[in-house]
Amino acid sequence: MRTPRPEIIERLREDFPVGCRVELIRMDDVQAPPIGTLGTVIGVDAIGTIHVDWDNGCGLGVAYGEDDCRRID
Repeated sequence: MRTPRPEIIERLREDFPVGCRVELIRMDDVQAPPIGTLGTVIGVDAIGTIHVDWDNGCGLGVAYGEDDCRRID
């Protein structure tokens, strides 16, 4: 997978600011938390991974272009 363009990273950071709450929609990983798990965003890195402190203790990030989550307000 290619690194997203800088403007995409900036948009992800705007859409998923530190402290916002998210719900997992899709993650293709055997260690992924269950779909519907909630968590708190702790940051977005330079390759577009949304790092989340999942409520169930999982630490996997949401990979840009591979996984999906939605912001909940």
